[in-house]
Amino acid sequence: MSDAPESTGSVADAVRGNWVDRLAPRRVRPYLRLSRADRPIGTWLLLLPCWWSALLAALWQGGASWQMAWVMAACAIGAWLMRGAGCTWNDITDRNIDGSVARTASRPIPSGQVSAREAAVWMAAQALAAFGILLTFPPLAVGLGIGSLVFVCIYPFAKRFTWWPQIFLGLAFNWGALLGWAAVTGTFHPAMLLLYAGGIAWTIFYDTIYAHQDKEDDALIGVKSTALLFGPKTKKYLQIFMMLALTLLGMAMIVALVAQPESNLLALVLALGGVWAMGWHMAWQLGRLDIDDGDTCLRLFRSNRDAGLIVALFLALALLA
Repeated sequence: MSDAPESTGSVADAVRGNWVDRLAPRRVRPYLRLSRADRPIGTWLLLLPCWWSALLAALWQGGASWQMAWVMAACAIGAWLMRGAGCTWNDITDRNIDGSVARTASRPIPSGQVSAREAAVWMAAQALAAFGILLTFPPLAVGLGIGSLVFVCIYPFAKRFTWWPQIFLGLAFNWGALLGWAAVTGTFHPAMLLLYAGGIAWTIFYDTIYAHQDKEDDALIGVKSTALLFGPKTKKYLQIFMMLALTLLGMAMIVALVAQPESNLLALVLALGGVWAMGWHMAWQLGRLDIDDGDTCLRLFRSNRDAGLIVALFLALALLA
């Protein structure tokens, strides 16, 4: 590790008093910060589409199973590892940009706590551990898991060539909607594509809110985002992506559950109820959004963990129906 002093402290947008800053050994803190262990919201946002898909696949199959339980546990571990590897890759590629942005200047690489080479070794270790978990899944899921690396690698560069980097984040972060179904069933189904598309629209929604924190710095540096593209019309565009996300997620529930030989009406109602409740949460976010208040944007962005958990909870209840 680099000999940079620990005086830089925690990363600027980390939750104050997080476990990394309080409990982790001092030597490993910079690596955990590279993995965003002090900012768990990203792990949740990566994990939740996996859980949606695994739970819906179990409903499609007719009930919960030990395979579903393992997939959900494995995805939780894998999401932590792959989010960590992806964020480390992001910090390596952005090391010459992050130092110019107030919110990211305190990250381990630009602040000198870790070198780019040390970060690359840490990234590889996380990715290999995640690959070991992936190998416990059926062949289709293994292939899909490997395929996700394309979007993981591209995303950090997207803001350099498109106003829509949030689409590339969505392509990467919602891959679990494909993986979870394939891991539980070993098969392909149109419902998983609808979940995937709905998750991408959701990602554009929440990451545009997040990007408004950096819009002034981004404009000065010359990188792009939907926050800059939408500008003062952000709420109008987010309403569109909210409706698109809810429509696609609702269609996924219908496609998966209506055509079943022994379709369970109560399970379908609960599944759609989860989408409806998520819609209320997203509407609540829009009602409180102030795109010029960075603290509010960060708080609303983090609240999307709860929005996604609502869908997972209702799907779990549907399995009991």
